Amino acid sequence: MHGYIGFIPPLRWQDALDILIVAFVIYRVIVLIRGTRTVQMVVGLALLGLAFVASQMLGLFTLNWLLNNFLGSLIVILVVIFQSDIRRALARMGAGPFFAARANVARAAEEISAAATWLAARRIGALIAIEQEIGLSEYVETGRQIDARVSRELIETIFMRGSPLHDGAVIIKGDRVLAAGCLLPLATDQNVAPTLGTRHRAAIGLTEENDALVIVVSEEHGTISIAIRGRLLQDIDSSRLLARLHRLRS
Repeated sequence: MHGYIGFIPPLRWQDALDILIVAFVIYRVIVLIRGTRTVQMVVGLALLGLAFVASQMLGLFTLNWLLNNFLGSLIVILVVIFQSDIRRALARMGAGPFFAARANVARAAEEISAAATWLAARRIGALIAIEQEIGLSEYVETGRQIDARVSRELIETIFMRGSPLHDGAVIIKGDRVLAAGCLLPLATDQNVAPTLGTRHRAAIGLTEENDALVIVVSEEHGTISIAIRGRLLQDIDSSRLLARLHRLRS
């Protein structure tokens, strides 16, 4: 036993840094895919890996050969499956320095607040979901993808009466409008007030299972509400809305 211990090299500070970097990368990947359909793909790949190991142990040579050829091309398969996500991630990495990104998100918060205030004053209903740590990709796929810079005019135009996208939700990530006309899950909490409309129920429903912040503009009352962590904060004025948006992560 003592002989084996002698072969273990001492832990260097570079080794500790190496472990921390790898752990951080794995954590960020998990955060990015959590709450998206990517999780299902990852689970599927993990099951294929287990099947490969099992086929070796049980001597299932044909199955092992098929899985070996499939897994041998895994890198190419992952690039094909996740090409859009990889492209967006690389674009964000090269978009600019940290402070520029913060400035863009701050500007987006002002645009969102101004748009919600304008819509409320005219009693035009709106539903705006702002992505945080947990991804909203599965809901983006239910609507019309836009991928445009956040602007007051764009949000107001989407929710104008007669617009083909005004009935669904707009999904925003950072300073980008990802999609519009998206379908959100309705609240499952039986204690939700029956007087609340579909937009408010959808806002609560999304935040019951996601860390997103959702802004609701009431068409009936011309008021602004915020849903977060399954709770609905009603009658929010423009200054409180802007302050809450500024506290969101970039």
